[in-house]
Amino acid sequence: MDTILVNNKEYKIIKLLGKGKGGYSYLAMLNNKSFVIKQIHHEPCSYYNFGNKIQSEYNDYQTLLSTNIRIPQMIDIDFDNERIVKEYIEGRTILELINEKESINQYVFQVKTMQELCKDQGINIDYYPSNFVVDKNNNIFYIDYECNKYDPKWDYDNWGKQYWENK
Repeated sequence: MDTILVNNKEYKIIKLLGKGKGGYSYLAMLNNKSFVIKQIHHEPCSYYNFGNKIQSEYNDYQTLLSTNIRIPQMIDIDFDNERIVKEYIEGRTILELINEKESINQYVFQVKTMQELCKDQGINIDYYPSNFVVDKNNNIFYIDYECNKYDPKWDYDNWGKQYWENK
C-alpha cells in the first residue's frame, strides 16, 4: 500500500506506526504535511467486544473533547471505508521511553491530571503507555480516542500505573 484514499484525498503512506485492537495506524503525508491515518480492522480480540468501531471512534472523540485532555485533532473521517485522519503528534510514546530505560517520572503528574479530568466526565481512557506521545514541549497527548464509562478498576492508579513503571 503506497497511498490511501480518505474522502477523495490521496495520502502517501510513509510507514506503519502500530496496530491496536481496533485498527492499524499509519504515518501519512498530504501536501508536505504529516498525518496519522487509522484504518479500522475487524480482527478478533479475545478481551474486548466492539460494536460499530468507526462510529465508536467518532463518538469517543466527541466525548474526549469535553475532558480538556490533550488529544490529536480529528481532521477527517471516512465512515464508508472506516478511516480516520488525525493530527500527527511528533514524538516518542511513553512505552518507547520505558523500553529505552528513560525516566518517565515527569509525565506521571500529567497522566494523573488526565485521569482526574476524565473521571470528572465519568470516563476512563486506555492508560496503556503506547497510547501516549510526548511532544517537543514535554507535553503528553492521549493519541487513542478510546474511552469507556468510568470504573475505578480501569483507571490509571488501579490499572495503568503497572504498565508505566520502569522495569
